[in-house]
Amino acid sequence: MPFARLSAATTPTAHIGLGLAAVGRPGYINLHRDRDLPGDRSPGALRDRTHELLDAAYAQGVRYFDAARSYGRAEEFLAEWLTARPEADDVVVGSKWGYTYTADWSADAEAHEVKDHSLAAFERQRAESAALLGDRLDLYQIHSVTPDSPALTDKELHARLAELAAQGVSVGLSTSGPAQADAILAALAVTVDGAPLFRTVQATYNALETSAGTALAEAHAAGLTVIVKEAMANGRLAGTQAPAVVREIAGEEGLGSDAVALALVLHQPWAGVVLSGAATVGQLSGNLHAAVLGLDEERRAQLDALVEEPEAYWRHRASLPWS
Repeated sequence: MPFARLSAATTPTAHIGLGLAAVGRPGYINLHRDRDLPGDRSPGALRDRTHELLDAAYAQGVRYFDAARSYGRAEEFLAEWLTARPEADDVVVGSKWGYTYTADWSADAEAHEVKDHSLAAFERQRAESAALLGDRLDLYQIHSVTPDSPALTDKELHARLAELAAQGVSVGLSTSGPAQADAILAALAVTVDGAPLFRTVQATYNALETSAGTALAEAHAAGLTVIVKEAMANGRLAGTQAPAVVREIAGEEGLGSDAVALALVLHQPWAGVVLSGAATVGQLSGNLHAAVLGLDEERRAQLDALVEEPEAYWRHRASLPWS
């Protein structure tokens, strides 16, 4: 498992990863992108921003970088950075397949991505990822698996994924939606020749959406590495958007609300890597303070009161505009 490299790391920030969803393409659903990204969102401008973030993250101890085929040019930007930084041979690189980017570099596109978990989609996107990342790709995950995904039952796909694993690339899945827990438990039951197929699971978990917690604990107990995405709920738990209790704890610590939101997830005993989705170097630095922020039982209880019903949380997320 490539994540064994992180278990030996001495810096606490090694367990915070950098996700590239917000900077690999001009449009995304995070709040306040108008002030987070440069006015020029050309490929060149976002390439520069991505490389700036990767430089800052690596310098501050971050060792996991997360991309996807649907994140615009994120894989391309990451591949260029890896080529220019041969000394960064201790990072773990993950990407995802299952969505195709369709926005043609427009933040106003009618459709930004199209989901397809078929074997044909895997074969096509695996070749695309390999052409960019080559042998630097450590982890390849199925993107946004839900309980009804054919990826959970397609034996031919499972066999092909097992072949990829035998070649040295770890195989995992990410989940989304109010039934994340069901998807995770179904994935734990997938085997090829009697051996579990998936070695990682990436799920949404934050102060507002905790429904996958028990399933993630079970995945961790089964030996999977758990990666947490959207720990700041697409910006709802950061800055002035954060609930009062989050801002209060942040003020007491002299930190940002984002650090509190990330720290809550880092305190979960099953959390292997927690992703920052920073779009600026300042945001990244603020996020990384989470690694040393303590949350006692009283504070965790205060934050537990923020939990929303999963259906309501995901309904709200689906209403967020691409910008």
